[in-house]
Amino acid sequence: MRRILFSLMAAAAVFSFSAASAADQTLTVYTYESFTSEWGPGAKVAEAFEKTCACKVDYVSVADGVELLTRLKLEGASSKADIVLGLDTNLITEAKATGYFAPHGLDGSAAKVPGGFSDDVFVPYDYAHFAVIYDTETVKNPPKSLKELVEGDPNEKIVIEDPRTSTPGLGLLLWVKSVYGNEAAAAWAKLKGRVLTVTPGWSEAYGLFTKGEAPMVFSYTTSPAYHVIAENTERYQAAAFSEGHYIQIEVAGMTKSAHDPELAKSFLAFMTGPDFQSIIPTTNWMMPVAAGKEPLPDAFSKLVSPKKTFLMSPDEVAANRKAWIDEWLSAMSQN
Repeated sequence: MRRILFSLMAAAAVFSFSAASAADQTLTVYTYESFTSEWGPGAKVAEAFEKTCACKVDYVSVADGVELLTRLKLEGASSKADIVLGLDTNLITEAKATGYFAPHGLDGSAAKVPGGFSDDVFVPYDYAHFAVIYDTETVKNPPKSLKELVEGDPNEKIVIEDPRTSTPGLGLLLWVKSVYGNEAAAAWAKLKGRVLTVTPGWSEAYGLFTKGEAPMVFSYTTSPAYHVIAENTERYQAAAFSEGHYIQIEVAGMTKSAHDPELAKSFLAFMTGPDFQSIIPTTNWMMPVAAGKEPLPDAFSKLVSPKKTFLMSPDEVAANRKAWIDEWLSAMSQN
């Protein structure tokens, strides 16, 4: 009896230790600040995942996606990140070259994006086309093409993001390059007159726009859905461009230094599941890559739907990003 009682006590002790250990697990997720903002998806995503893992999700956020990669490079192998969430496909070749990311080993067929995307390291979790968002009370004739934006009234200003720190800023750089090619520098020199300011990240740019500092901002085709659903207004609209729109596909990956690789992998798998995907549309205001628990709100059926999608290969972006940014800096610094 004593032996049985001891065994039961030992088993109970082991169970208690295991439960405590599981509860003490922390998944550290590096991401961008709008994801962890008061209105962003971060808190809801953490709450939903923690119900599945007996763990705690801890976010570390920086201003925007390109800055996220920069921070990871600075920290190197000593980074505390288990998951890096908020890069996009334009950056994945450069991210892989750091040697800090590990293959996820997951079946990626659940995630669907325009044009398709499959990768052994990064998992897509949302997407949207970039767009110029304008205030209908101020801009009566919005640009209908990138050419009209570049050559339009310099008194109607736009706020854009810095391609050195921001994924939307990099997206605009690649969009201009896709349309203008070798004439991109001349296009930037013309557009410069319409640019009110260049911000480090998307949050600052959109904040200036909603405060009325400028009638246009570089954002996403999905941005008007926020104003319709959260503010019950159709005042802010996306301008449909005849040449087509550049797309952003946001991704996440697990690091080689992840403290618990299986926990990190389970988070990546969770991202394409219905709990995560249900949170994205009305918090991150992007399109889901897989089915959620409920159909998308009606406001999403009224968004601009580009007829043509631009997207450069990750290798092409990696090979040319520095040169194209230098070209942008030179054009934007001209008097």
